[in-house]
Amino acid sequence: MFARFTKAIVRPPARNFADGLTTVKLGTPDVELALAQHAAYCGALERNGCALTTLATDDRYPDSTFVEDTALILPELGAILTRPGAESRAGEVDAIRSAIHFYFANAPQIEAPGTLDAGDVCEAGDHVFIGISHRTNHEGARQLSAWLLTNGVGATHVDIRGMSEILHLKSGVVAIEESRLVAIRALASHPAFADYEVLSVAEGEEYAANCVRVNDVVFVAAGFPRTHELLWAEGYALEVLEMSEFAKMDGGLSCLSLRF
Repeated sequence: MFARFTKAIVRPPARNFADGLTTVKLGTPDVELALAQHAAYCGALERNGCALTTLATDDRYPDSTFVEDTALILPELGAILTRPGAESRAGEVDAIRSAIHFYFANAPQIEAPGTLDAGDVCEAGDHVFIGISHRTNHEGARQLSAWLLTNGVGATHVDIRGMSEILHLKSGVVAIEESRLVAIRALASHPAFADYEVLSVAEGEEYAANCVRVNDVVFVAAGFPRTHELLWAEGYALEVLEMSEFAKMDGGLSCLSLRF
């Protein structure tokens, strides 16, 4: 059975959100609109069974609303703190440490020279896929794999460094069932996913691949009707959420919360 979530950790965008890192050219985000979109996202989490821990905005780190990158939480196993690959984001782990330790007192951390953004980690049932990217290196992936293995969970590394269309692995592939993935076409036929059913998003709707299963619904970004139809046809109830301002900063739906 797919994991059910009862809690989520979120952090609203900082006032200097527009100063964060991005690889796309979609314009400068409107911070007030980003705050409104974030509030709607939080409302959707609460509506679908998650009690929120809302952290204060943190102007020291413009990217700090993307809390997913700072820790990996596997509800049945515990949590591990990461070591983000972008130098400007390094302090975000310390900024969230107390919130993670409140729930997971013994959470270890990825150590140098390893780097790991948890946006590169796709959990699919009893297996985990770890993206080797421009933010997550082989050593970070090795440390995470070792931690997972001590908890009886296997991992597969997927090198996405040659894929300019995605920043993190989970930008291009997510699990919505233990054996069912949603993916961009460039990843849909990857050998790593050969044992899974893969729903491919339509060309031009790649951003919508970063959808999020939250209990009985799937969160999906607004503006991608073919992906909505694909998921409706498979019987999923959808929470359609505006994400325009986060897309401008390489952020997706999964990036905005740590769910457990």
